[in-house]
Amino acid sequence: MSCSASPKRARARWVRPVACCLSALAGLVATACGTVPRSPPLPSHAVRIDVGARALSRPLPGGFVGLSIEYPSALPYFGPASDPNPVFVRLVRSLTPGQAPVIRFGGDTTDWTWWPVSGMAKPKGIRYVLGPRWLAATAAAARTLHARLILGVNLEADSRRIAGTEARVLLRAIGFDHLAGFELGNEPEAYGTLGWYYRHHTVPVLGRPAGYGFAAYLRDYAVISRALPRRVALVGPASGALPWLTGVSRFLARNPRVRTATFHRYPLHRCATARSSIDYPTIDHLLLPGASSGPATSLRTAVTAAHAAGAGFRADELNSVSCGGARGVSDRFASALWVLDALFNMVRVGVDGVNVHTFRSGRYAPFFFRRRGGHWSAQVQPLYYGLLMFARAAPPGSRLLASRHRSGHALRIWTTRGRDGRIRVLVINDALRRTVTTAVRLPAASGAASVQRLTAPRIGARRGVRLAGQSYASRTTTGTLQGAESRTVVREDRGRYVVRVPPASAALLTAGGG
Repeated sequence: MSCSASPKRARARWVRPVACCLSALAGLVATACGTVPRSPPLPSHAVRIDVGARALSRPLPGGFVGLSIEYPSALPYFGPASDPNPVFVRLVRSLTPGQAPVIRFGGDTTDWTWWPVSGMAKPKGIRYVLGPRWLAATAAAARTLHARLILGVNLEADSRRIAGTEARVLLRAIGFDHLAGFELGNEPEAYGTLGWYYRHHTVPVLGRPAGYGFAAYLRDYAVISRALPRRVALVGPASGALPWLTGVSRFLARNPRVRTATFHRYPLHRCATARSSIDYPTIDHLLLPGASSGPATSLRTAVTAAHAAGAGFRADELNSVSCGGARGVSDRFASALWVLDALFNMVRVGVDGVNVHTFRSGRYAPFFFRRRGGHWSAQVQPLYYGLLMFARAAPPGSRLLASRHRSGHALRIWTTRGRDGRIRVLVINDALRRTVTTAVRLPAASGAASVQRLTAPRIGARRGVRLAGQSYASRTTTGTLQGAESRTVVREDRGRYVVRVPPASAALLTAGGG
């Protein structure tokens, strides 16, 4: 046996070469398959984010993100039925893939609009007249998008005949399949303080007596709502007044046809707001935590009351700054980060859907359209990119997950688990100069994960916004993102995913599932 090696040494002689061969083979396979290198060592200064398995919300309904459009903007957005706008259709579908979008028509123009009533003179408060072109364009768009519409009906005119005529015409044109409900009136709390129209261009004429309040509104609603087609559900009260939130239970109890309670929220205000106020529109004010969490938090009690009554709840008019938005704030990249956080806060308090308000000249509009030479094009604003990233971070059926982190940094962190089993972790870095490194631990090992980013040259940028490396052309004629998609693939390092989040940007980590 002197010429033979011991069993241990013999094993070592063949194990090492085989191991080396396997290692070399693995390297060749890794090179061929593009396996991602390991994450860098876990930095000691990294913000540790621990994601739990416990769900914090109900499944997100389809059509959660919708639009709220003023009546006169329907044709500029949709185009006439004979020449529909395909760019609008594609942009809406990108926000609601595989879903029926919920589009609300209303705002101030709810009470400024009517369908002409035979034998009745047009009231002085009416500024927009519905006609066959509007009906045909809106019905065609609803069919193309498989949308469900919330249609505002004039309440301020204080006429059962006007409201009933308008509602019947809308129902006949749009059809039951595309109607989510009639919304009678808009922000009725202002009927007794703001002029419905002006006499001699300066003297306001109120739609209701001064001091008009919630009790009087309930009486008006009960009378005029009886003129609306009974087969269609109602939504309301379409109020923006905080004191009226406490009346949700009473409103729903007295109006069983109302299946969805609706309220409006804006964190900042342009009209009659002092520059020294924290509500005055600036980028700094829009990035304050309260600007994105405050609107949702104020609705929490009303959401609970609506659900207890068996009704839904939509914030069916939301945007950054009231009175049409503010130039230099609503049209800048800050609005994209704001709306991302604001929408997740709405999910947090149980809101069933949000309609982002817009009209053709609004400074906060997510897009502007133009038709020249027989072709439609769109200018996509930064706000739209934030809506699009939310759609990717919170697909229908997903639930919020509990998570913990300790950080003095300006971070907003949201985590969801989708029906596909994937966990998505969104990190928003509001800091304007500081990159933050995060180390994310998920409830279970998930293998490789991908990261896509929402970026811009600076927080006040209006151009150069990119989502996963892609952007829309300055005048997109397709409504699709351009350029190569850029997603970074990362692997777990000691049970965590290391993700760097540059200043004034957001990163979405997606792991697990299919």
